[in-house]
Amino acid sequence: MSRSVPSDAEARRAIAPVICYPTETLPQPDLGLYRAARAGARRIAETLVPPRDARAFSVPAGHFFRITSVEGPQVGDLNLWAADDLAERFYSGKTRALHGTHLSTGDRLWSAFPHLRPMATIVDDTLDWYGIDSFGGGVHDVIGTRCDPYTGNLLSGSQYHHCCHSNLTRALADHLGLTLAEAEPHVHDVLNVFMCTGFTRDTGQYFMKASPVRPGDHLEFFAEIDLLGALSACPGGDCSAEHSSDTSACHPLLVEVFAPDPVALSGWAPPAPNGYDRSHGR
Repeated sequence: MSRSVPSDAEARRAIAPVICYPTETLPQPDLGLYRAARAGARRIAETLVPPRDARAFSVPAGHFFRITSVEGPQVGDLNLWAADDLAERFYSGKTRALHGTHLSTGDRLWSAFPHLRPMATIVDDTLDWYGIDSFGGGVHDVIGTRCDPYTGNLLSGSQYHHCCHSNLTRALADHLGLTLAEAEPHVHDVLNVFMCTGFTRDTGQYFMKASPVRPGDHLEFFAEIDLLGALSACPGGDCSAEHSSDTSACHPLLVEVFAPDPVALSGWAPPAPNGYDRSHGR
């Protein structure tokens, strides 16, 4: 059905936007403290995530973990949970609302309601130079969900099992001794590590393009609480063509955990859960 354009259409479009969540009062991380603690930290664990698969790992509060590209351009899908409560998990939507569509140094990964507290803080990003390109693309997004077998089946009738959703499900199940049916509801929207994405200017569609990541690039976090993580090395490789594929060139990702000298974090404590009283007006 055709519809006439209102006479004040341009005036309506020209109304200035308002930032939904001004962050001037958002608690800020003490990056100076974290960096000083990191300088003397020692590596205590590492996990190599195979191509087209996922692995789980643990990070105690007050420790650091680093995700590194080790052989070739590769993106990863990251899930985080509170180590003692899978219901407290990374909330990509609220993280996006607070920090924007793509994350970098100083941004934090926030947990789901009713906790809504920092789970991890990004302390180092070797791709922070990328910014936003001429297509509107950026790196480390919190807008995409994760490649999954359900959308693949919906769009093409496929039964593809090594997409990130299934990889994360298997990794969590294996790590905790759960069945796949028990683990799957805990898998959630991700931080797309190293992935370069955006929205097209004309149709508003989510796009991906070849990641700028190269071997040696890394993204490093400070664990604000005890964490259980799972990382999938996406079957799309650098996501320059497909994100669920047995033909894309894929590479492993390395997760390393570093323990600082406890004295270096003197005065620091894990953040408390959100202070809202949960009365909801009753």
